[in-house]
Amino acid sequence: MYLREFINADGFHFYELNNDPEVIKYTGNKAFQSLDEANNFIENYSDYSQNGFGRWAVCLKSTGEFLGWCGLKQEKEVIDLGFRFYKKHWNKGFATEAAKACINYGFLKLKLPEIIGRAYAKNTASIRVLKKCNLKFEKRFEYDKKPAVLYTIKNVTN
Repeated sequence: MYLREFINADGFHFYELNNDPEVIKYTGNKAFQSLDEANNFIENYSDYSQNGFGRWAVCLKSTGEFLGWCGLKQEKEVIDLGFRFYKKHWNKGFATEAAKACINYGFLKLKLPEIIGRAYAKNTASIRVLKKCNLKFEKRFEYDKKPAVLYTIKNVTN
């Protein structure tokens, strides 16, 4: 697989991903109201220009197929690791592989001091990915009035 910046055609995938109730069950996001809304989100995605990084499309090397997305997001003073994949690509290691690549990029290229990962407490699959990427449990908290957990990893390469 490989990671790349979003392109306009990815609006379709964002629309499809967010319209699957199982995919967004633990995200706090809502479905896009229309394909136009998803396309507009992609066209106005400014994280790359504002921060020099962001979420990236995760694609299969052999075919270029869009598997989902993964990446880093600047949120106030923290850098958040996030990921979302089509259901047919769950439990195949793609999220873990992509997340590890994003952490390495964040630490080695961007020299970030720390990366966090957050998940609803019931989202055991995402918590497993965070643990496989060596993030350590930090604390429990409430997000959108639901129990959530915070995991962190510190940059030891600096």
